[in-house]
Amino acid sequence: MALATAALLFALLVYSLYALNLMRFPFDYDHGEGLELQATVLLSQGRSPYRDVEAYPFFSSPYAPLFHIMLAPFARLFGPALWYGRLLGFLGSLLCAAAIAYAVYRDGKRNRSIALLAGLAFLSSNFVYHIGPLYRQHTMMVSFETLAIVLLAGAFPRRDRRGIGAALALLICAGYIKQLAAFSALAAIAWMFLRSPRRGLAWTAAFCLAGGVIFALLSIVSGGQWWIHAIVANVRVFILDQAIGLLILYVKLHGFLLIPALLLLIAETYFERLSLYSLWFVFTALLGGVGTGLWGAGDSYLATSLSALCILSGIGLSRALDSDWPWLRISGSRRKGAKVAMALLIPLLYLGYARATFKMPTDGVFAPIAATLGIEGNVRERFYDSASFDVGGYAQIGYFLTDDDLRAGHAIVERIKRTAPPSMSEDLGFSFAAGRDVVSNATQLRILHLAGMFEGGELVGMIEAQDFGIVILRALFYPPPVLEALDRFYAHGETIHMNGFDYLLLYPKPLNES
Repeated sequence: MALATAALLFALLVYSLYALNLMRFPFDYDHGEGLELQATVLLSQGRSPYRDVEAYPFFSSPYAPLFHIMLAPFARLFGPALWYGRLLGFLGSLLCAAAIAYAVYRDGKRNRSIALLAGLAFLSSNFVYHIGPLYRQHTMMVSFETLAIVLLAGAFPRRDRRGIGAALALLICAGYIKQLAAFSALAAIAWMFLRSPRRGLAWTAAFCLAGGVIFALLSIVSGGQWWIHAIVANVRVFILDQAIGLLILYVKLHGFLLIPALLLLIAETYFERLSLYSLWFVFTALLGGVGTGLWGAGDSYLATSLSALCILSGIGLSRALDSDWPWLRISGSRRKGAKVAMALLIPLLYLGYARATFKMPTDGVFAPIAATLGIEGNVRERFYDSASFDVGGYAQIGYFLTDDDLRAGHAIVERIKRTAPPSMSEDLGFSFAAGRDVVSNATQLRILHLAGMFEGGELVGMIEAQDFGIVILRALFYPPPVLEALDRFYAHGETIHMNGFDYLLLYPKPLNES
């Protein structure tokens, strides 16, 4: 147990250093961070982040507003900055791990060691590592979901009205942090109905009424833009190969925990009654797995199922250590031998899991450790990730940023300041740093274009008039008409490498070349 705990604590150390490294970096690390910050800034100013993208500045948020509302006071105090959103995401992941450990301790024979390992296992996952310390709302959604499910699992059987109400309120909050929390809500509703149909229906009606009122208010206040950007724009192209690849990777990374979790799920199905954790895992793994295939989605869509997996496997292993399985209830002299065997097997499973999810820098202070372990960087040649980057949709992030990345970011900002406003950038952090208007949300415009809901006449017109002093591209996410106009009226002037990506700096062409 000590070795397994040490291995997972090392993973937590790497994760914490990664979070601190990101908090020092003032520019986008993940493409979506800047748009989250802009939504926060708008809300801090009392303005709606759900806007008409046909008009300047062509920006709208595709996400629910609660995460940005939570950060709005920081925007008022400190101005636009990425560090406080990253800090909140990191703290949210720690809160989620604590809730997992508590659930395993409370519902799993009160075994402190296994509860600790279950919480640490969540933070060790490559999927959680990627998104935890980002200025993204996903980690906070998972934290609220986990708190809600753990609270509901204890409160509903006891008929604790306050506890049930608080749990469902947390689920509503999770849904208005990010819409994917609907999967957890479906699991909770199904479980309540199975346990007590009448009470389950009554609580479901109250839950739907409260959530529906908030939805209606958002639609009214935003003039219908909430519906367009948060719901309609999330209907995207499905990529089957991406979904299959990520599910296979999910099994490879987390197989050591999947075994005890699935054994407990089978035991509950055939010999007991299904727990909320089992239903939660099934709903979020299956529906989240399908969601990973959407364009723009990725491994983060399975993060909620990882929370359920860590709880379910932790409870299963706690019961196994106590010989409390429906098909394996051992008594007498054999019980001691079985307990010793499980006491050896359980930490081996967590050690195997720590190895399967292993990741760390291979340079700097970590270089001697990498040399001792015989590990070479397979990400940007300075970071080792056990999953590598071979699967489509797996986040191309995780490595630590360097002073060269910082200098490159400032160089891009200086290029922006040398040009006349306005400017347009796919990564919005540069606009904040340069004190310019935040113009456009490339991915949102592309999704709306694919749905036939973005014409782009004004934006294309500004490009043809060469109104933008500089345009900065990274992934060419803009819809085809915008990219075609940029190709006709702007020329590539410089490439600056930052954060593992090539940023293309475009300037207006001479009029006789346009």
